[in-house]
Amino acid sequence: MQAYESTAIPELNAVQTPWAQVILAWIKNQTGAELFGMPGYRLTLKGGLPEGFITAPHDVRPVNSQLGKAILAGRFTLAGARMSVQGSGDPWNRPSPSRAFAVELHRFSWLPALMSQGDNGAREAGRLFSLWHKTFCRWTPFSWSEEILPRRLINLAIFAKRLVQVSPQYTGEIAQCLSEQGRHLSRLNNNPAWQGDKAVALIILGCVLSGKAGYGFLKQGQKLLPKALKRLVLNDGSHVSRSPQQGLNLLYDLLLIEDAMNQRGLATPETLDTHVDQLSRFVRALSHPDGSLCAFQGAESLQPEEVLPALVRNDVRPAATETPVQLDDGRFHRLSGRSLVVIADAGEPRADDYGYAACDHPMAFEVSGGRDKLMVLPGWSPKQTDRQGFRIVPAGNTLTLADTGILTPITGRFGELLNFGLQGPRYKIRSRRVEAEDAGSLLEMEHDGWKTKFGLRHERRLYIDAQRDELRGEDRLTPQEGTKQDVPMAASFTIHFLLHPEVQASMARDKKSVLLRGPGGRGWWLRHDAKDVVIEDSHVFEHDVLRKTLLVSLKGVGRLDAPTRVRWKLSPAEA
Repeated sequence: MQAYESTAIPELNAVQTPWAQVILAWIKNQTGAELFGMPGYRLTLKGGLPEGFITAPHDVRPVNSQLGKAILAGRFTLAGARMSVQGSGDPWNRPSPSRAFAVELHRFSWLPALMSQGDNGAREAGRLFSLWHKTFCRWTPFSWSEEILPRRLINLAIFAKRLVQVSPQYTGEIAQCLSEQGRHLSRLNNNPAWQGDKAVALIILGCVLSGKAGYGFLKQGQKLLPKALKRLVLNDGSHVSRSPQQGLNLLYDLLLIEDAMNQRGLATPETLDTHVDQLSRFVRALSHPDGSLCAFQGAESLQPEEVLPALVRNDVRPAATETPVQLDDGRFHRLSGRSLVVIADAGEPRADDYGYAACDHPMAFEVSGGRDKLMVLPGWSPKQTDRQGFRIVPAGNTLTLADTGILTPITGRFGELLNFGLQGPRYKIRSRRVEAEDAGSLLEMEHDGWKTKFGLRHERRLYIDAQRDELRGEDRLTPQEGTKQDVPMAASFTIHFLLHPEVQASMARDKKSVLLRGPGGRGWWLRHDAKDVVIEDSHVFEHDVLRKTLLVSLKGVGRLDAPTRVRWKLSPAEA
């Protein structure tokens, strides 16, 4: 049994913990535990078993075949953690190394990689499923939760037909698992953040399972999907979480539904095509020129090969291939010069159920010079629950005061109850964009997140000079009226520029300017008027693991009773 089954009220781990939310979440969990944990609950999940598996939907997400080879050898690497099951070959009879590992393990996220290994992979997948089913065929609060159950059903349904072809002895177990857990899933409705996964899972089950069981799931999923998409996709195509990675994952799910319904001979609803086009525009808007995805708001830096399959469709309409320069609802901006591209986040982190992966990096941005990514965000995802420091202000390309943050992640068992959201004083970001024809683009932003601690407003201006191919930036700290009298008179500040791992940085002779050189060999000067600049070691997340990189930090001390300004510029280095 996994080590994540406790429903006891956790210990207090933060003075600002929202008690009302904690108690409400605990009551919901306890209510579910009392109902679903009753000895006879499984009997309520019984019903007609499907007569067979009639489709095998194709998921175009890229597959890590090396992970599949390692699992065949008894080595699991999930969410940045490892487990070896050599000997017993049973990953279910021992504690997982982390909660995030357990989530991915019980979601069967490893199944596509293992199935890429041909018949040997399919036989091992059937064996691992059977071991899981023997232990977890009855309800448990962790493995049957909204966070885990839908993804497991999707992964199993995709490969059910192939699994029983290679290992027909598992036909009954797989059919029973999909039917019973699909019925349980249809009863879950606690967290709106998981309703999209629920709708996708029910539709895929409906397309895969034959008979009345499949028809029932399909009907439920088709009814739920439009409502879920209305909540998840904003008018401009942005994902409601503001995470590019979550938007990309939803796009992959909709393409999976499209393929499943086509295989079943069913017409796809018009709303599906509309949302595919919208999400495609969202992904393109937050992609670098090399095709990789920005790491905003709970996304990891995804490589082009992880993004491109979602954007390649035979019947793509022109609307889906556009690259917007501004997402009003998503609060993102794209500024372009001749070769420079700046993508900026001008919105606040989500504070509700959709903010379970939110990051507090106010007014942060990423920069590319041609196809070289120069400045990036560190990346984070819910898979990295032990790396919460990557979610707060000091980790982003923004300004921090006294090396402190504004919002803080809710961790531990409280984090589990509240979806690992952010807590602290909520602030607003205001922005204004000005386009100068044939000259460039100006983006002005400001936020008041530092008012409570320091009585300051942070203002940031980003200007792309299209003719000179330069990015000019200005960060200003301005005292705010009505500030309480006990704030300090001065505070140290740091403006961070996190570099892509393949970018080299060297200090000029004047000990002020920094020369950046991307993998393509082109150089860029970062010049500034700050008091000091340092080049430090840092990290970014890629493929669930940490990767070393460099951080350029502009440092100074600002008075809290007078404005402080730092100007900086990124320009091409002459040959």
